[in-house]
Amino acid sequence: MLFVGCAEAELKEFGPHYRTQYSVVFFSQVQDELEQPKEKIKQLLKQRGPPEAGEVLYEEQVLHFEATRKWEERYVVVRGNYCLECHNSFETFVKGVPPRHKLLPTGGTVLTTEEKYMAMVDKCFPNEKFAPPIIGMPGQFPVYLRLPYRRDYYFCFRQDARQAEFLSILSDCIRHQNQDFLKKKTVEVQAFLKAVHLYRQEKGSYDSWKMLIGSDVRVLANLVMEELLPSLEKDMLPHLKARKTERKRVWFATVEAAYILVQECLFEGMSALKEECRKAAHQQEVLIRSDMDQILNSRTYLEGKLRASVLESAEKFCSESVQPYLASVLEELMGPISSGFQEARLLSDSQMDQLCQDFQEGGVTNELKQALAKLSRPNLLSCYQRISSLHDQLHDLQERFGFSNISSLVHSTQIDLQQLVENAAYTFHLLLYKDIEDNPGNACSAMEKSRHRVLKQYDYDSSTVRKRIFREALVGITLPHIKKTLAPTYKTELQGLKQFIYADYSNFVHVHNIYEGILLQSLDKEVIKGIVSARYLSYSFVSYSIVIHILGITTMLLSLLTHTNIISALAFKHVSVCSTVVEEAARLKKHNLFTDTRDLLSQSSCSSIISTPATQPGC
Repeated sequence: MLFVGCAEAELKEFGPHYRTQYSVVFFSQVQDELEQPKEKIKQLLKQRGPPEAGEVLYEEQVLHFEATRKWEERYVVVRGNYCLECHNSFETFVKGVPPRHKLLPTGGTVLTTEEKYMAMVDKCFPNEKFAPPIIGMPGQFPVYLRLPYRRDYYFCFRQDARQAEFLSILSDCIRHQNQDFLKKKTVEVQAFLKAVHLYRQEKGSYDSWKMLIGSDVRVLANLVMEELLPSLEKDMLPHLKARKTERKRVWFATVEAAYILVQECLFEGMSALKEECRKAAHQQEVLIRSDMDQILNSRTYLEGKLRASVLESAEKFCSESVQPYLASVLEELMGPISSGFQEARLLSDSQMDQLCQDFQEGGVTNELKQALAKLSRPNLLSCYQRISSLHDQLHDLQERFGFSNISSLVHSTQIDLQQLVENAAYTFHLLLYKDIEDNPGNACSAMEKSRHRVLKQYDYDSSTVRKRIFREALVGITLPHIKKTLAPTYKTELQGLKQFIYADYSNFVHVHNIYEGILLQSLDKEVIKGIVSARYLSYSFVSYSIVIHILGITTMLLSLLTHTNIISALAFKHVSVCSTVVEEAARLKKHNLFTDTRDLLSQSSCSSIISTPATQPGC
């Protein structure tokens, strides 16, 4: 009953925050509906929808370490909902027999050696030494899946290629289970996210929380377990009666049982809370629509009061304590992310090129359809690994900004990359069919035409997507630091400003939302400046790219000018300025951020040295 009591108490504390944010988000949704639609960021590639929940993405015979402490061959299936199913055999799967168990690997960490796995376990429990869970592997290629608040899972393979394929799909499952629910734009999810942030801030936690993953019930369960686990470790773990080889299994099973019990309690409570908020919003909708202007005027008035007291110090803090570091953080972001996107482009290009060579005869055959299906889901593991190097690049952010949740940034970026590659394959599919239909006598030319169009669209969308990633990342890294630093100054003052909200509209106008909106605007200005600066430098690189072309003959040119006695200090100064711009711009160019695979030299001319760069799409 201890676990149920803790879950109920947590939900009781969290409930008021959720109710408030539900009304605020619902009001914003109605406002957006009544106002002119905002212009969306344009993307050229056709958007491929998510897979159907029942679509099979992976199926394979896999060795799995069972609760019976024995290795058994199971038929593992991953569907479009990114849930991993373990079936007795292929035959039972085909017959439609329910799986032995389903696994949602939310928050999981994948390891491939016993040493790394045990090091991770020991790090979680520094005062307890567990024996390795398995003695003797049936194959050379193990996979350890470490899960928070649950027992771990173990798989094994006899071939390297099969292990790699399983690692790829398992990593996909973890990313999507972590992020997909939280990316939804529904009132329930957006209200929940904001409520969690404010709830944790009320308790003094402003950091980007690593356990903000999975569904709303799972996130709340993580909150409960975060508070409960230290006391469990203190009171229960030392007195656990089990052999050393069994202590880890018994302890993890105990924690998992508590976690499941907490989730069951919270699921019932959250369902009731959401239904209550939906009914309240339905009742409030008439007032919102009839008094929209008055509510907006009330919010504007409160915002003016807040700006008068907050804006100057917020902008001062941003410009002095955040802005000086944005350029270096941006550069660290650019390298791994841009290299991952570039490698994905090369992979897509290679696969499309191979397909063009294999099907030069034309015609939509079954073989072509199968090849296109394979193209739509390439193995992006090496691209993801490049992005994962952000863990090494951004390790100093903990000390500077208190930011340690790099995994969330990595996973969301990898999902964006996956979506972009799938969009490219989907667009190629559509263009290819149309071009073959329009030009059946020259299928080879039609395929090449489709391929080049897709690559150009990929370049544009890649630039657009990465610009958004960098902007969101810079805000996500620095905003919690700003809020934490300024909180002691304005906490009392914010409470006093509630008196300026008209009582009838207090459900839709919330002081903390407006306050954080002002902080975000102040930060966003600095972030945009940093990105625009990088953008300008990349354009300067285009303008001065002709200089790069002539650097190889600079020595000869200067020698020639010296011999003819026509060189001047102005000429030297111009070369120096050009070199400085080229040096700085090349720093950006090496990440291939703004001008993906475009031949800069072919786009430049001698006149570009003195001309203003033309505006380009994307970044």
